[in-house]
Amino acid sequence: MGTAVAEYGERVPERKNTFSSRRRRLAQRAVHAGWAWVQRTGSVTADHPGRFRFGAMGTGTRLAFPLGTVFGEPWIHLGSHCIVGEQVTLTAGLMPDLDLGPDPILRIGDGVVLGRGSHVIADTTVSVGSDCYFGPYVYVTSTNHSYDDPHEPIGKQWPRMEPVSIGPGCWIGTGAVILPGARIGRNVVVAAGAVVRGAVPDRSVVAGAPARVVRSWDPVAGWQPPLRTPAPVPIPDGVTPEQLLALGELGEGAAKALTESAQQGEL
Repeated sequence: MGTAVAEYGERVPERKNTFSSRRRRLAQRAVHAGWAWVQRTGSVTADHPGRFRFGAMGTGTRLAFPLGTVFGEPWIHLGSHCIVGEQVTLTAGLMPDLDLGPDPILRIGDGVVLGRGSHVIADTTVSVGSDCYFGPYVYVTSTNHSYDDPHEPIGKQWPRMEPVSIGPGCWIGTGAVILPGARIGRNVVVAAGAVVRGAVPDRSVVAGAPARVVRSWDPVAGWQPPLRTPAPVPIPDGVTPEQLLALGELGEGAAKALTESAQQGEL
């Protein structure tokens, strides 16, 4: 393929259809530009809510397009500067078009990031504190199936509902599941794939299914067990964004030499 046999057995390259390749490139660019326009236009903000009428939506919050399932939005309150990724489901109530009363059912604080494909299902109250970050495909629900009657299909048995609360400053890893009744403290790390139920103390790390505490913070001893990686070094005061960009362009050898020179100067 890609060559032809000449009269004397020599192989010569086949001619490429330059016009066809050019058309394909132009079509690709047009498709990508069109999709980028659709994503920008289809995103939901407080200034451009489209058909959605959320109970509250703060400044700078954006729901990326395409959206997941969204209903019960009058009982959903979104804080400011939140990022809701593509295909994220946000629901309040068991089904659309219910009257859920005067109070919000789903509260999401300021600066929350919900990763792509996540679900937050609030059939009863669910609250997510400010500055929480969710990885992709996190599942939070205040409802679970019951199976008390062994003779009745589980899907036909009345579900159980319990409120869920997630404190501020938490990091919820990819694919984690937060079950009804979970009460997660502040600055908690939930490992990827963990299944959380019950109370989780502040400043702890939980992992597993069911999740258990694998690391916690002690005011005197620090993290126990100790962290295996050194703490990140904060950026010194007075360093400008331009200087950081210049450092990022340095090669590994130059960066190492600069670090050694700085250390010797401090000594």
